[in-house]
Amino acid sequence: MVAGAPKRAVLAPEALFSHPEGCAPVALVDIGANLGDEAFAGDVEEVMSRAAAQGVRHVLITGTSVDKSSAAQALAHRLGPGAWFTAGVHPHDAKGWDASTRASLCSLLSDSRCVAIGECGLDFNRNFSTPQEQEAALVEQLELAVELRKPLFLHCRDAAPRLQHLLAAYLPRLSTPVVLHCFTGSAAEARDFLALSPLVHVGVTGWLCDAREGRAEALADAVRCVPLDRLLLETDAPYLVPRNIAVSAKLKPRRNEPCLLPHVAAAAAAAKGLSMAQLAEAITANAIRVFGLS
Repeated sequence: MVAGAPKRAVLAPEALFSHPEGCAPVALVDIGANLGDEAFAGDVEEVMSRAAAQGVRHVLITGTSVDKSSAAQALAHRLGPGAWFTAGVHPHDAKGWDASTRASLCSLLSDSRCVAIGECGLDFNRNFSTPQEQEAALVEQLELAVELRKPLFLHCRDAAPRLQHLLAAYLPRLSTPVVLHCFTGSAAEARDFLALSPLVHVGVTGWLCDAREGRAEALADAVRCVPLDRLLLETDAPYLVPRNIAVSAKLKPRRNEPCLLPHVAAAAAAAKGLSMAQLAEAITANAIRVFGLS
């Protein structure tokens, strides 16, 4: 291994979702994976192959800045059918918004493999960009969503009231879905966002599989509040490895990847009181509709 190169993850067969004997994996869509992260630098094609083997037919590669969105674009084209990308400026990178940013995003968003504007939004937890810079960048991207009729892929951390306020002002002009990516909020917060418009959808991750500090239980309560036709699933890979994988610590994956999405689907199905097949059929149809996947 070259010094400084990212470590390869351990992915034992036991870490993959075990489907009933004789049953094919259910078809799923991972609406958010950071496949441009250095954690995938050496084996991204293998990652996509493992995903397909586990039923994950489409993967949306997340863009978080102009440069990273451009890299996501190149990666989506390199990986071919089943790989898509988003283009946007994350609140952490909002301070870098300048006169050229809008034009650069417009160019990326015109690509047929670009399915959403984002990841954009507000993060008042870390404030790597000031709240004012974050809001300015978000408003620019809300305007783009109105103009280009592209779905929005939103980040929200410790900023729900302000994001709801900004969204409420734009929703009457929006004609495309809005996705709350990697939602980890309460049931009340989910209800407040959903009440804004039928366009609002909720994406959940392996947080739903993390029993520490009541996370899984609280998010399951929120999932139960989300109408089935407005629910989506994602890994946010390489982050948020599902913690309900029943293997030893030695064999547990050191990174998340799309092939582990069935673990999230199983947890969502349990929260909804549905079978995996019922849950998968609904949320896959949602993803195809929301992002216009072919």
